[in-house]
Amino acid sequence: MKPHRIRTPRQEITAENYLYQAILTLQTPKECKRFFRDLCTPAELQALTDRWSVVEPLVHGVPYRKISEKTGVSVTTIGRVARFLTDGNGGYRITYDRLKKN
Repeated sequence: MKPHRIRTPRQEITAENYLYQAILTLQTPKECKRFFRDLCTPAELQALTDRWSVVEPLVHGVPYRKISEKTGVSVTTIGRVARFLTDGNGGYRITYDRLKKN
């Protein structure tokens, strides 16, 4: 059995940035779907989909319980997304706003 390699923080950042660069090469929704289905387990992909599916209703002020009833996403997950919408890194908002412009 091979020993686990320990990565320095710089190497982790490099690996993370390499992933982001790979994502940026995708040109169509079909390519994205193929890539993410290879990259993620079905459960991981469902978790990402669940998070993204609640962004729009949160932006429009729909109550958590109503979002949960409509989408099946847990109130806990909805709360997490809401927190990141207001106090996160701005990723949800940038992406949501850009999609709405197009």
